Amino acid sequence: MFPLFIIFHFIDAIDILLVAALLYELYSLVKGTTAINIFIGMISLYVIWLIVKALNMTLLSSILGGFINVGIIAIIIVFQQEFRRFLLLIGKTEFFNRRNFTKNFLMLQMSDKKQLDINPLIKACRNMSEKKTGALIVLANDSDLSFYSQTGDIIDSNITESILESIFFKNSPLHDGAIIIEDNKIQAVRCVLPSTEKTDFPTNLGMRHRAAVGITEKSDAFVIVVSEQTGSISLAHHGELQYDLTPEKLANLLQEK
Repeated sequence: MFPLFIIFHFIDAIDILLVAALLYELYSLVKGTTAINIFIGMISLYVIWLIVKALNMTLLSSILGGFINVGIIAIIIVFQQEFRRFLLLIGKTEFFNRRNFTKNFLMLQMSDKKQLDINPLIKACRNMSEKKTGALIVLANDSDLSFYSQTGDIIDSNITESILESIFFKNSPLHDGAIIIEDNKIQAVRCVLPSTEKTDFPTNLGMRHRAAVGITEKSDAFVIVVSEQTGSISLAHHGELQYDLTPEKLANLLQEK
């Protein structure tokens, strides 16, 4: 005799909220990266296994079940960087303060991302191109780049032509590494970015270009590169690099993003 009503306790509501929050955080970590496709693929494989098991397809069910049994180990291997970022997020002291707890777990705050003002960016890139001043500028999109911001110095500065040029001035202590721009602010400078592992990457391009492609392979960010050798301007997105852009062409591409 089955009960007519499901017994639902207060602790069950807490359990559901915590699981939902955990899944949301995991999704946020892989959203906008190449890992999201693997994440979706694993979920699809699990759903197929449930269907096959329900249809009593014994042989196929046992094969898929073997993959599911080692799924935890596979997930840890595939998403090792995302797990590291998640553990670093949990380990931060400010993660548990009232404001961030609401933002990261209860999700009650609405996003108010500011529109990027590209004018000072274009002017600074034009000047640095003419002077052959190397630059690496990351424009955050939907992906969370806080992990990479923490590798540098947090400054939370307004974006101006003079500030951008002074940061990348060759005698400036802040010119090494990348700057990360988010919510129309320079969030951090001297940031370390991952380099691409493409074997067919052009040998005439340096580490700035490799880092630009590397970070766009792992996120949906746009990255502007000014070459120190030639002064040429490039734009990276989704692991692809567009070379020798004029300031006008760069402005058009950024306006379309």
